[in-house]
Amino acid sequence: MPFAQFFGNLFSGFFVHIGQVAGLAGETLASIFAGRIRWKLVLHQVAEIGYRSQLVVIVTGAFTGAVFTAQAYFQFASLNMETAVGPVVTISLFRELGPVLTGLMVAGRVGAAMSAEIGTMKVTQQIDALRALAVNPVDYLVVPRALAMFISMPLLVVECTACGALAAYYVAVQILNIDAVYYLANLQKFTDIYDIMMSLIKGFVFGIIIVFISCREGLRAQDGAVGVGRATTESVVICSLCILIANFFLTMFLNILFPAGQS
Repeated sequence: MPFAQFFGNLFSGFFVHIGQVAGLAGETLASIFAGRIRWKLVLHQVAEIGYRSQLVVIVTGAFTGAVFTAQAYFQFASLNMETAVGPVVTISLFRELGPVLTGLMVAGRVGAAMSAEIGTMKVTQQIDALRALAVNPVDYLVVPRALAMFISMPLLVVECTACGALAAYYVAVQILNIDAVYYLANLQKFTDIYDIMMSLIKGFVFGIIIVFISCREGLRAQDGAVGVGRATTESVVICSLCILIANFFLTMFLNILFPAGQS
């Protein structure tokens, strides 16, 4: 009986969480379509989310591309397929590694900051003060962050995958001595625009997951500093798990829409 009660509470909590996140997303979209947008705050959040996340995204993408190229080369060299390293690494970066790693890095850096900032405002009653001044907290806090994430996340994914592809080319050609002509020829043959489209779609979806889960955790923070720390931790953990789970379903769905090598 306690076992069944545990799983019952787990599933009920999951659906409550999904409902709260969906409600916050619906309220945010209603505010956006109603034109209640503070563009100055949006630009500030673009700088916080996009501009200041570039370094971690560039380093993550570059070294992921470099190490994946080295590992692929060592395996393919035994089969005399060294020139296949280019498309294998690039397609993996575009379709999987780039969006997922960018999402995880942004969730750790930006999602935690969102939850901590909004949670601090919640426990210090600053959100109640906004309501007292007839300011909707969703319009003031969530809408700018959501719009900034919608803009920044696909661009960060592009930056991550581009740096990964460049690092992969450098390692393959300059360090592992793969012929550059065959490398680029295979790269052009086996990669296409659909790989980039899949990367952008995944990045956009992961951005939605991060911003609404992080803001939701911040808005429900309580019990002072302990509650803010708990909300921040839960935000990062839940965002990371949701990104990994959503990535599986997106991969299955998008590979039906954009089969590899269909061009």
